[in-house]
Amino acid sequence: MTAGIDLGVPATQAIRSDEDVVRVRQLVRTTAVAVKLSLVDQTKLVTAASELARNTLIYGGGGSAEVVTVDDGRRRGVRIVFTDEGPGIPDLDLALTDGYTTGGGLGLGLSGARRLVDDFEIRTAVGEGTRISVTKWSR
Repeated sequence: MTAGIDLGVPATQAIRSDEDVVRVRQLVRTTAVAVKLSLVDQTKLVTAASELARNTLIYGGGGSAEVVTVDDGRRRGVRIVFTDEGPGIPDLDLALTDGYTTGGGLGLGLSGARRLVDDFEIRTAVGEGTRISVTKWSR
């Protein structure tokens, strides 16, 4: 166990309120420190996690974030999987376009989060929800 994190064991945080978005940020920061991501990479990952947790709450109607440390034999990293059972994303290509927003924001949520992490995978189906997996690797 390092810094309160059991490396390799997933930690799940429900996302039902603004306070839960803050808890996701804290969990991600603690995990990123535990795997020794640089300060810049910690900040990028926490920023991406914050955007995706907020999207899970606002657009997905709530859901969860699972945070786990990963190791590919050469480096360690942090993977976060956001899951909701909301309405899904009807036009994923459009949603991943810089500047696109349905909520009056800056429109940098999905596309910005994708740029901040090393691996980004999204699965969505209308009426079934969305699952987004992001990973940030140590350098």
